[in-house]
Amino acid sequence: MNTAGIDVAHKTLALAVSTEEKLGKVREFANTPSGHAALIKALQGARVERVCLEATGSYHLDLALAIDAAGLALMVLNPKAAKRFAEALQTRNKSDAVDAGVLAQFARRMPFEPWRRPATEALELRACARRLEALVVDRTRAKNQLHALLQSTTTPAVVLDDVRLSIHQYTARIDALRDWADARISADEELAQVYRLLTGIPGIAAASAIQLMGELLVLPEDMRAKQWVALAGLDPRQSTSGTSVNKPPRLSKAGNAHLRKALFMPALSAARHEPHVNSYYTHLIEARGLKKIQAICAVMRKLLHAIYAMLKHRQAFDGSRFCLLREAAA
Repeated sequence: MNTAGIDVAHKTLALAVSTEEKLGKVREFANTPSGHAALIKALQGARVERVCLEATGSYHLDLALAIDAAGLALMVLNPKAAKRFAEALQTRNKSDAVDAGVLAQFARRMPFEPWRRPATEALELRACARRLEALVVDRTRAKNQLHALLQSTTTPAVVLDDVRLSIHQYTARIDALRDWADARISADEELAQVYRLLTGIPGIAAASAIQLMGELLVLPEDMRAKQWVALAGLDPRQSTSGTSVNKPPRLSKAGNAHLRKALFMPALSAARHEPHVNSYYTHLIEARGLKKIQAICAVMRKLLHAIYAMLKHRQAFDGSRFCLLREAAA
């Protein structure tokens, strides 16, 4: 069986093909549509059966779509898994060629999990949601700058006007993207139903619903709730060894930071205003001795479980299933 590993960079793609006998010479292609076509032709010419590449933000997506459209079996690997595998192989160097070879060996030796192409609507919504997230961060930074500048009597009016203009422009761009997302969701009954379910959860408003939809709708349908939790990096990581090492569990934070961030404010709001969630949050602090931030992370994890069940069964949020009030008070 011939396998291939592709190391993806901003401008280039390093391709390594592994056969039963040896690892072939690494070839380089441009990370462009024409480069993708040439790379796929090389894969087909080498009779590659499995392709493995590493998830690298947005740089790998178009290539993954092109490979999938060509009918080649593709696995998109978590960068941490690739790093651990390279360490297990005791690789001493770090380069595009070496990384491509490692990925080719991973495709040959490890269990193969085929990548599934998300729906176009979900990919577009994720791109919009992540751009909205970035713009909100930029606007908040500009507002903080304005507040700091107003504290000084030496700041000229032209500087204040410039910062205010930036804030106004950020707001206009945020509104335009949210209007686009609203129109896109309203035009698709499936998206509209998911949106209604999410906004029916106390603590999740329109902005948070768009962020969550952008991250959740691109996930494979056969994923389980625990896999969602692991993807969000909300799974606890144990650290024990013998009798001398016994550290308290910590969140792995090894998953999708965008999803984790999208869950934080809804969990915080629900913990304050939804009675059942508040009871669960209070119980964690008073009965189990968790710190407030630890309790909020636990609420985030349980909220993600609730969202999973709601979307799977198409049922509205039921606070009593989140936490029974009498249980929290016991």
